[in-house]
Amino acid sequence: MRLSSMADYAVVTMSAAARHCGHARVSAAQLAAETGLPAPTVQKLVSKLSAAGLIKSVRGAGGGFKLARPAAAITLADIVEAVEGPIAITACIDGHDCGLESGCAVRPHWPIVNEALRGALAGVPLTRLALLQPPPLQMQDQILGVPA
Repeated sequence: MRLSSMADYAVVTMSAAARHCGHARVSAAQLAAETGLPAPTVQKLVSKLSAAGLIKSVRGAGGGFKLARPAAAITLADIVEAVEGPIAITACIDGHDCGLESGCAVRPHWPIVNEALRGALAGVPLTRLALLQPPPLQMQDQILGVPA
């Protein structure tokens, strides 16, 4: 599984916005400059992230964007779903027909897999993604709850 470019860019954009948390609002142009993403892409992402309730937009003098809730309360799953929709590995979960549907013994198991994937993404808060340097690997395992 691979994230789309837009989902990846949304994570980059949200991480940059989180680094401004508690400070002045940030403009789409500032986010574009900080991330190196094209301004039209950032504007499109900010629109989707705002519609998903992850970013608030304020118009006028001193306006711009800010996180709609604390960075610790926003997860990687929230960001990916804002851009991609529900997290699902296979199309059959989304109601798409498949030639194997009538005899597929695996289909009942995909919701379990999808929930495990979503749970893993939901375990990564935006505060971690906003760090400029990730913690050492052994510390990452402790943060994510991986047994030693």
